[in-house]
Amino acid sequence: MSKALAKSSSKILAVVVEDRGFHFCFADQVYSMVTATSLSDFVEKLDRIDDRAILFHYPRGDFQAWIREVLGDNELADRMCFITPNLPGEKLRKELQRIVQNRIKELTAIPL
Repeated sequence: MSKALAKSSSKILAVVVEDRGFHFCFADQVYSMVTATSLSDFVEKLDRIDDRAILFHYPRGDFQAWIREVLGDNELADRMCFITPNLPGEKLRKELQRIVQNRIKELTAIPL
């Protein structure tokens, strides 16, 4: 593996400051008081956030935008775009978690 790939994986897996974190909101754009500050934190927060927040953010591309723009992981953001459209909340939650957990495993397997 290249040093650039290892450096990139470290950045993607890093914790960001809270103001750069992902702030979960509901359809009325009311902040849920839940913020994810890393990919692993995102998976954990997905597990307990109300389905309404997931159903609000996913169709708008908010998760993908945060992962691409803040964490710098174009690969993961692209993978999220291929989730079956119109999944109910719980199925969408599980699919998002599966995709992110698989990506975390890939990135942690890259030697530094």
